[in-house]
Amino acid sequence: MIDLLSRKPGLSPEDLTADLAPSARFQGVRFETYRPNPDFASQQEARASLQAFLKGAQVRPGGFRLFRRAKPEGRGLYLDGGFGVGKTHLLASTYHAAEGRRALMSFQDLMYAIGALGMTRAVEAFRGHDLLLIDEFELDDPGNTHMANTFLGQLMPGGTSVVATSNTEPGALGQGRFNASDFQRQIQGIAERFETRRIDGPDYRQRGTVPDQPLTPAEFQVWRARQPEASLAALTHRDLGRLLLEVHPSRFARLLSGVQALAVTDLAPMPDQNVALRFVHFVDKLYDLGVRAAFTGAPLGSLFSETYRHGAYAKKYSRCLSRLSELLREARAGL
Repeated sequence: MIDLLSRKPGLSPEDLTADLAPSARFQGVRFETYRPNPDFASQQEARASLQAFLKGAQVRPGGFRLFRRAKPEGRGLYLDGGFGVGKTHLLASTYHAAEGRRALMSFQDLMYAIGALGMTRAVEAFRGHDLLLIDEFELDDPGNTHMANTFLGQLMPGGTSVVATSNTEPGALGQGRFNASDFQRQIQGIAERFETRRIDGPDYRQRGTVPDQPLTPAEFQVWRARQPEASLAALTHRDLGRLLLEVHPSRFARLLSGVQALAVTDLAPMPDQNVALRFVHFVDKLYDLGVRAAFTGAPLGSLFSETYRHGAYAKKYSRCLSRLSELLREARAGL
């Protein structure tokens, strides 16, 4: 069994910009496998917009340029919608359908890379790309607002096009998290680089179902017995919380290297928002990497306080609960 508590994952700045492709959960997705909700036309329209975005590509030696123009300025497309409407599926599908040099990463991972490399080296790392795909674009503080505006302002004029997904429309980024009005010029500068497409609809993970809850002790024992011991990691929620405070979020993927199944016992409410946000990011990594996971303990609705779930990071917590529910549903399906 893998002992996560003994791991001290290292990560060089260069590692942050290597192998930027769809993660295991999204390796097999394509535009054709996206199932838009028939009650919300914007989902089908979003897929069509991405396909049209790529159809403007012109093949050239070493890659392509989107929508040939007099100026080589890269174009931007921004998908704004709630969690569970398939934005990451569509983003990964865009990666698979595109030609040329492209990269896909989360917004948080991009910020970690810029912080580790410095702005000049980060821009250089992506300057030769035809397409950069950024998932969950969100401005949490003045620092990443400045970094995002500067990065896009230096990268896109050189010909790199950008597709981003977010839970917030571009002009409203940062609202409720910091004094966004003081940074409106930078936020507007980011927004003006993108054409926005809204995606409406409910969380597809809960379509026609009720959210799943942690496994019962009996279910958990059956699930754990069926996991290969060599690729299984098991720990209590309390130990996981302490571990996540010791490991930088940029290293969570490295922390989970080789782990195919994760067993976490005794889930409990998280009164410390720093711990809660680390847990949210960890669940995002678990989900994206396709790691099988099972949990016991408190009901999902009790993990995050009402003030968190209706505060500045409400959408992050809602996404986390949605993904936890799907992971638990997958665990039960294997029983």
